[in-house]
Amino acid sequence: MTADNKRLRIVSVGSSFAAGPGIPPQLEPLSARRSGQNYPHLVAKELNAELTDLTVSGATLLNITVEPQTAVLSKDVFPPQIESIPEDADIITVTAGGNDIGYIGNMIFDAGTGTTMGWMANAVIQTIRSAVAIFSTAQETPTPLSPEELSQRMGDVLDQIHKKAPKARVYLVEYLAVVGPSTKPGVDISFTQENIDHHCQVASSLQNAYIAAAGARSEWCERVPIHELSLKHVLGSQEPWVGGFNLYSLIREGIVLHPNLDGMKAVANILLPKIQKNLAARP
Repeated sequence: MTADNKRLRIVSVGSSFAAGPGIPPQLEPLSARRSGQNYPHLVAKELNAELTDLTVSGATLLNITVEPQTAVLSKDVFPPQIESIPEDADIITVTAGGNDIGYIGNMIFDAGTGTTMGWMANAVIQTIRSAVAIFSTAQETPTPLSPEELSQRMGDVLDQIHKKAPKARVYLVEYLAVVGPSTKPGVDISFTQENIDHHCQVASSLQNAYIAAAGARSEWCERVPIHELSLKHVLGSQEPWVGGFNLYSLIREGIVLHPNLDGMKAVANILLPKIQKNLAARP
């Protein structure tokens, strides 16, 4: 409860790493690829808060603020997420930016063209292209943003969110790490070491944009350091917080190089104490 005894109002905006494609239950509209067990739902349940979950798999930063998003393989059109943010929101979580630099979409494509795929390569490439559409997680911009442009756009999004709901505490929740030091090339995923190094660098660029954007707005915005805290749970670790890349996942599970339920629970468990601490410090 808030100080005036009203239920806490939490709003979540962003893309698939917040929405939770493939994690049951998938909520209506199904084209959003949004789970009832994503981290916003888990946190809201723990706090007995009212949740407005606006996340949509495939969303870019511009889909949060100015551009409608048309769902792949569907006629559903989602208006800019900011339009549905209530002005009296108490807490807003933001997880986005990966699609603005082609992060996971390029990772999925590279996994499908890995050298260890052998004679299946061409078939898998076609599957990957279908998967990119099915999971609505890789709507790459024609020209991916540079790290500097990404940081600027992320800051602009935060500023617009703050203008819409000026009393809200904003939490910039980073992406879970997908590959890292314990990921073995050609074993845990069909990547070369060069692929792994490249995608780790892209992930670092995304993290740096979060650091810069939140750091410049520390009075009302806080970065949640998911990336570094998840590096021990990448593909190849004993307890990965993301789904791997294989045909079974593509066809049956739907969690491909994205947070699994353990990952969503981990993000919620990292975010929740930060929210509780800030709530306790309120006058």
